[in-house]
Order: sequence, then structure tokens, then C-alpha cells
Amino acid sequence: MNRRNFLRTSASASILAGSTQSLLALADDNVYRKKIGLQIYTLRDQLKADLKGTLKAVAEAGFQQVEPYGFPGGLEMIKVAKDLGLEVNSIHFEWETAVNPSDEGFSDFKKIVEKAKETGFSHLVVPYLHDKDRKTLDGYKKVAGNLNKAAVIAKEAGIQLAYHNHSFEFQPMEQSTGYDIFVQDFCDEMKFEVDVFWVKAANLDPVSLIKGLSGRISQLHLKDIKEGLKLPMYGGLPKEAFKELGNGIIPMEPIIEAAEAAGVVHCHVEQDQSPDPIASIKESVAYLKGL
Repeated sequence: MNRRNFLRTSASASILAGSTQSLLALADDNVYRKKIGLQIYTLRDQLKADLKGTLKAVAEAGFQQVEPYGFPGGLEMIKVAKDLGLEVNSIHFEWETAVNPSDEGFSDFKKIVEKAKETGFSHLVVPYLHDKDRKTLDGYKKVAGNLNKAAVIAKEAGIQLAYHNHSFEFQPMEQSTGYDIFVQDFCDEMKFEVDVFWVKAANLDPVSLIKGLSGRISQLHLKDIKEGLKLPMYGGLPKEAFKELGNGIIPMEPIIEAAEAAGVVHCHVEQDQSPDPIASIKESVAYLKGL
């Protein structure tokens, strides 16, 4: 019996034990369940082949919003999503404009912020760091300093800037980690988009991390990880490591409960690798909706 079926069959027992809080995390009125998003990088190949048909399948699966990628590119993707009734609140953008600005005034980043405001985004997300920027703790400190400046610029335009993690930020370096630097150095204007899969890949507990960053997390990425992997893994994971929600080892209900307590605004499903991405996103949203 996988964890998905176990959760369903054990629900009554949990209620009798008086532990209903996690079960209620996915209740009908849960803020994330009502407005669940999808990071559509999950469907990158399908979007190239059939943009409208793929986004229509996303809407039909039960998602209410999407988080695109590659901004300021992908404008047609954004337009089609909105035409289909999908909200577009957040986007991953060309992060080098903020991480390694071409000038002290962050002119390239300011252009992205202006375009984001014009397009109606409320969140911009740094999706990755090149290896050159994460070789040392001093490198992480430099990134944090630049992102703080960019976050203030974004905030002035009414847009929240956040950093999306992988597992490499949690790899021990000297007496600390890159993520520790970000936690220590990020200013109030700079937030986190926590990807729970990569937190678990680093052999850390996503719920504890979310609680520890209460008030500092703007969004979550929800994805599950295969049982039996030797963790931590700080580099590339095998394709089969990425699982649909409920088919791995990460309990999602406590995460969603912690997210609400921590003030998280949006939750997005993502699955980096799948032999059938459309089927995978349908399975994940069905899990979240208790179908």
C-alpha cells in the first residue's frame, strides 16, 4: 500500500486519536487548495508542441494559476494562460540581471520589474544560481547583497522578489552553508520560494525549515521524492527521483499546514521529470483535492 492509500484508509483512525489538524490542512476551504498553482516548467516540452492545448489541460486538471518561466520571454504563454482563466501571479525570470547586475543602478533588472508590473505580476523569483556564484560562502554573500538591492527595487514597484532553492545551497561549506548565508543576510524585502523536494533531497525536514522561516517565505513548490534514495544528494538526481504528490516520502499535509501558519501566499505543484507530465500533474492535483 503506498502512502496515498494509507493516508485515506487511516483518516478515521487519526480522527479518533484526536489528531485532525493535518487532515484539515487540505479541507475544502484551504487557501492553497482553492488556488493551487503549477510551475509549468513541468510541461516545457508539451508547451513547445501545443501551447494552448497544454494550458487548457492544466486548467481542466483543476489548477487555478500557473507560474511560468523565462521572463521577460514567454509572453504568449502568459497571454494564453490568462485567456483560459488561469491566474499568473508569479514568474521565474532572467536572474542574472539581479544576481550579477551589469551596472550599479540595476538597469536591466529595472526593465524586468517594469515589464512585470505592466504584465500584472506580484512575484518575481530567482530560479537558480550558476556554479560560479556558489563556489564559496563569500560568493553567496555577494549574491545576497545584490538580491537585497534588487528586492528593494522590486518592492517599490509593488512586486515581491524571492529566491528558489535547490539542494546545493544546503551543502556544508566550511562552518556554514549557502542557505545559512541567505537566511542570515537577506533583508526584510527579500523572501524565499521554498522547494520542499530539494529541501528533502538535502536530507532536511521541510516543515521545520518552513516554521523556522515564518514570515519570510512568499511561495512553496510542492513535489515528492522517491523512497529509497541515499540522502543527502546535493547534485543532480536521477529522473525517477521525482514523484507525484503522495507517491513519495514527503507528507504534504503538515507542509501545507505549516505554510498557512508561516504566511505563505501561493503554493505551486512542480515535477521536474516525468515520463508522462500531463498524467503526473493530474495525479498530483487529485491528491491535493482528495479525489
